[in-house]
Amino acid sequence: MFFEYVISLLNHLFVTYAVGITGIYFILAVISLFEILSYRDTKKYTNYKELLSSPFAPTISLIAPAYNEGLSIVENIRSLLSIQYNAYEVIIVNDGSSDDSIEKMKASFSLEKVPFFVEEKIKTQKIKAIYKSTNKALHRLLVIDKENGGKADALNAGLNVSNKELVTCIDVDCIIEPEALLKLVKPFVSDDKSEVIACGGVIRVANDCVIQGGRLLGVRFPKSSLARFQVLEYLRAFLLGRMAWAKLNGLILISGALGMFDRKIAVAAGGYNTNTVGEDMELIVRMRAYMAERNKSYKVAYIPDPLCWTEVPETHQVLGNQRNRWTRGTIEVLKLHKGLFFNRKYGVMGLLSYPFWFFFEWLAPIIETLGLVYFFILIALGHVFWFKAIALILVAYTLSVLLSMSALLAEELSFAKYVKKSDINSMFLAAILEPILYHPKVVYWALKGNYDLLMGKKSWGKMVRTGFKKAQA
Repeated sequence: MFFEYVISLLNHLFVTYAVGITGIYFILAVISLFEILSYRDTKKYTNYKELLSSPFAPTISLIAPAYNEGLSIVENIRSLLSIQYNAYEVIIVNDGSSDDSIEKMKASFSLEKVPFFVEEKIKTQKIKAIYKSTNKALHRLLVIDKENGGKADALNAGLNVSNKELVTCIDVDCIIEPEALLKLVKPFVSDDKSEVIACGGVIRVANDCVIQGGRLLGVRFPKSSLARFQVLEYLRAFLLGRMAWAKLNGLILISGALGMFDRKIAVAAGGYNTNTVGEDMELIVRMRAYMAERNKSYKVAYIPDPLCWTEVPETHQVLGNQRNRWTRGTIEVLKLHKGLFFNRKYGVMGLLSYPFWFFFEWLAPIIETLGLVYFFILIALGHVFWFKAIALILVAYTLSVLLSMSALLAEELSFAKYVKKSDINSMFLAAILEPILYHPKVVYWALKGNYDLLMGKKSWGKMVRTGFKKAQA
């Protein structure tokens, strides 16, 4: 009798969790779809070019940390220098690269050392030199050469050097859209109800796209199956997830690949945390906590435009390292800010965002694995009602595919970057195959991330870039 009760209880717990996580994801998807349609309609009547000539446009420092990015550093800097915005500078932070990154930058942009004094508002590794170009056409470019300290330390060095009102932090291996700053800065100047402390944008997959001179000329669906599955992941995360959380004012993650921040608040909050591999998420959480603790009305905004294109891993080893790091970063942030858990003082972040990340981002792969183990135990004990079990598996699979299809719908209703019929067909095929071929790997990498954190792993893991050469026309 007791055994039957335990089985019944576990069945109800696993089913309740599955229903809960599925329901929440679909609620977020519906909110996002309405917000995307609203943004699309509003965008038709928005003249971003007014900010180009406006004397009230905020000044911006674009900070890009670089470590061993010699394959694409020159092309990426050219992309950053071609952005449509007047009052901005580009700060490249060479974080102790061991390749030829600094030599390529010196040769390509006519760099020379300049005298400098940096007020170290945030403690960082030593800055060895600062370079500016002798070419007046490149007056926006500033290159910091420093000792290696990791990505967070490099970003902090950029924050120390910058004296602009806003900072945009970007991965140097990304291709940024020319109007990206104009779109990211708009919430900072147009929201008169709350103080906007940060704004994020959509990151898209650049693998196999047509790229020349640091500019995206044509969008193509990747040839690599791993990259194709990541396209779906990015669409779900950026279009169906973060859009909804921004609407609820509960967004606690802006991708490190592209984000804009109020510099003074970021510095006042302490800058990037160098003791976590989830520094992008941790900074947003700390900035939000900083504002909440001072009873200030604030907002973290989000732009659903595809503003930034990045190369994603195409090998299992590199992708596994990335997902391992993402998992460890999430756990570290949740641990660092455990005081937020259901804390009304922090509003939506404490009551909704933190619990969501705790139960449905961190614990999801663990509970999914436990559910699978439990299912095999039931098979061994002969306690499986196969009709119900198969029905539940089919429902779970169908809902997973529907969620991906919703992301594809959001893409087609909003920006429709993939226009070829063959690309669209490939996207649908990827959505059908992903739960079977790709999702189990993501779960495994997340579990390994949990284990590695428990074992004390702190490193980023090796990330190999192939550059954009193969994608050029």
